[in-house]
Amino acid sequence: MWLTSLAVQAQPLWLKPDGVLSQPQGGQARQRPIVLRADRLSARPDFDALAEGHVEYRRAGTVIRADRLHYDVLGDLADARGNVRIERDNARFWGPQLQLQVQRFEGFFLQPEFEFPLLGSGGRAARVDFLDHSRARLSDARYSSCPREGPGEPDWLLRTTRIHIDQERNEGLAEGAVLQFLGVPILGLPVLSFPLSDERKSGWLPPNIALDNRSGFEFGVPYYWNIAPNRDATITPTLLTRRGLAANVEWRYLEPADRGRLVADLLPRDRVADRARHAWQFEHEGQLRAGLRYQAAVQRVSDDAFWEDFPRWIASDTPRLLNQQLRAEWPWQTAVGPVLGYARVQHWQVLSARDTSATIVAPYQRSPQLGVRLQPRMPGGLQAALETELNRFTRPTNAGDTGTPASGWRWHAAAQVSRPWREAGWWFAPKFSLNAARYATDRPMDDGRTRAGRVVPSVSVDAGLVFERASRWFGREQRQTLEPRLLYVNTAYRDQSQLPLYDTGARDFNTVSLFSETAYAGIDRIADAHQVTIGAVTRWRDALTGAETLRLGAAQRLRLRDQRVTLGESADALTERVSDLLLEGSTSLVPHWQFDAGVQYNPDSRRAVRSNATVVYTPGPFRTLSASYLFARGLSEQLSLGWQWPVYRGTARPMGAAGGCGGTWYAVGRVNYSMADSRVTGSIVGAEYDAGCWIGRIVVERQSTSSTQSTTRLMLQLELSGLSRLGSNPLQVLKDNIPGYRLLRESPLQASTDASLPGPP
Repeated sequence: MWLTSLAVQAQPLWLKPDGVLSQPQGGQARQRPIVLRADRLSARPDFDALAEGHVEYRRAGTVIRADRLHYDVLGDLADARGNVRIERDNARFWGPQLQLQVQRFEGFFLQPEFEFPLLGSGGRAARVDFLDHSRARLSDARYSSCPREGPGEPDWLLRTTRIHIDQERNEGLAEGAVLQFLGVPILGLPVLSFPLSDERKSGWLPPNIALDNRSGFEFGVPYYWNIAPNRDATITPTLLTRRGLAANVEWRYLEPADRGRLVADLLPRDRVADRARHAWQFEHEGQLRAGLRYQAAVQRVSDDAFWEDFPRWIASDTPRLLNQQLRAEWPWQTAVGPVLGYARVQHWQVLSARDTSATIVAPYQRSPQLGVRLQPRMPGGLQAALETELNRFTRPTNAGDTGTPASGWRWHAAAQVSRPWREAGWWFAPKFSLNAARYATDRPMDDGRTRAGRVVPSVSVDAGLVFERASRWFGREQRQTLEPRLLYVNTAYRDQSQLPLYDTGARDFNTVSLFSETAYAGIDRIADAHQVTIGAVTRWRDALTGAETLRLGAAQRLRLRDQRVTLGESADALTERVSDLLLEGSTSLVPHWQFDAGVQYNPDSRRAVRSNATVVYTPGPFRTLSASYLFARGLSEQLSLGWQWPVYRGTARPMGAAGGCGGTWYAVGRVNYSMADSRVTGSIVGAEYDAGCWIGRIVVERQSTSSTQSTTRLMLQLELSGLSRLGSNPLQVLKDNIPGYRLLRESPLQASTDASLPGPP
């Protein structure tokens, strides 16, 4: 049964259509009787049988069809000639002659062609020797997923002198392998080892090829090491023509209560910088039987310029601010309610820039953070929460401070009690909260003290209504809701202007922040307030599917007194009685179109302070156009365009390297343009060609690292259906940056069913 692993196996408990009748296997198969059908049949019982004309032979999970078949009962030998076809375990062979000892599955097939229907691929060989149920040897074999009819050769072709197949070891070994594309040999290896299924197996993977303006031509050959069922590693030696030899190592592990990975990029000697350079990242999470959960996320690089020279090697949304964090938490139950204790240490590596104007101010480090949260059980529908925390704040190196950092300790406690009432069409939730904090700084504060504290009480009421009615839009039955909401907050004033600012900042202006009881995110500033936030949202949902087709919302805050607590020591109090007005909406009422927009409108200046708008048009698979506009007055104005679209569809069927352009060309890309700076800040532009049995991709990515510098990278990939992908992989870049982007074709052999530890990349 040596071809079982080449078929795509159905996932447990999932039903999939299958055009091939599965055969019995193992001892069950060998106990099956012989079934022989033909136009003419003669037999000597217990000796032999001769069948001619439309012959069909079945035994031991094997089906043989031929013009003529002689079967020797004593030797269990089937000799088939003329249009011989054999089907076994979702693979098909056909050719002029087959000799096979059926039960032992030993024999040979002369000049066969073969096909794997579920993979859509096949080929031919001079001879196939079946050694037993799990092993076989193919001589002078060719393999491709391209159409193989006609006199020309397929667009891509894998030639081998010999292939050894070992099903029990899940291993295929090809000798003298040469990969040919459009008639040109592009890859040759004396020995090529490959797995026979989607199970992991040690071996060399296809090479990575890329080109960028900082490191030059890049060529790497990954080696995948299947250490154990729950551990693996990928080691990629890489040549960078401008910088020298490098290596990337990724180690992954999965234990019963732990999982994690370690990634290291090593450049022993960078010829450009004339020094050794490296980057590494470690991620781990686990849990003890007692319920203690722990996590680690650590990322570091060798030098400040690393993020500019190797942006692809830093897997972070903030490449100049690298997080190093250890965290543990322990939940347990008490007589008064559930408790969560936690501890964290968080440091930062801050990377400076060659452009001195691009200085960033890093957040404070927590060395350490210790806290406890309690949700006590309360009578009469009351709800309560308590949190207390102790932090030690320090500044990292290269923090970008303009003054003396106020490192020190902070203890705080936050408690709240509420009594919410909630029904189907309304809710009413009054709340009382108390926030206390105490500071001990290493250096005196501006008023000369090293110790200070404050206690801030606050009351709030959150209430809302939900109205619903039936409606009809664009010929579709809809359910419309109208949801008005009101939030009243009254927070006492406490002077906090001399206290340090460790982790507090202004909230973004959106619906969540408008309906928040605190104006700032963090503990160091609890703004005084006597205000009312009023808003409403109306939604239309499809009556049949429940999908939201239209949403419109508005919200605004009304101050009943001045807000005296601000973030800056010398900042004036906020005296405006009316905040900016927030308007937002989204709709998918028009088929294939999605619209999203939001505006922050200042009633005093009668101008928009910020706005955004996005439109996405997706009329079908692999067809998407998007445009977005972002505006922040006095800060930025940016336009982004994204696309994946067929630009040419050939009419000829590709029948070989000279068969013409029969596939489809797709344009892909995204461009970010700063209207304030009149320049492109980032771009991805490329093309994909789908020929049916292969896909070619060329993508150019340009990333700005400063106002005057950028990194440009060229990625080339050749995806051979039924075999592998060669070159540098731009797919993740395309999926992350192009809204609605879809892969032209999923691989027939998906990653391992173990999502926690997938197969080799």
